[in-house]
Amino acid sequence: MVLLFASGIGLLTATGLWLMLRARSFDLVLGLTLLSYAVNLFVLAMARASVDAAPLLRDPRLAPTLEHYADPLPQALVLTAIVISFAMTAVLLALAVRSRAEQGDDHVDGRDGDGHSDSSGSIDSTGSGDAGDRRADRGRR
Repeated sequence: MVLLFASGIGLLTATGLWLMLRARSFDLVLGLTLLSYAVNLFVLAMARASVDAAPLLRDPRLAPTLEHYADPLPQALVLTAIVISFAMTAVLLALAVRSRAEQGDDHVDGRDGDGHSDSSGSIDSTGSGDAGDRRADRGRR
């Protein structure tokens, strides 16, 4: 069971990293989400969560050790991380949709699939271009 769980975490990590290295904004968002899932599962795995253990120690005869109760700190950290990753995903998706609407493409580097600069002339390989002219044009509209 441990090997299966570790393999699942490794698969989520590898898939997340592979998607993050792609040049599309949706793939980047999906990769970050999968990577955050892998980190959450890793934190829970390292917490040595015990099955059928009480969250609070009620029996005074039991020693107050981790063998007899569930540690709530890793669970609270993962719950907080889930909320933060949900908010991060929402913000990144909003930025990706806005970028797609403005540029007409969802490549994160401003290039098409062949590696050529897009037709809007935003920035070429030397770092110069007419990106400032486009910003001025948008201000006039």
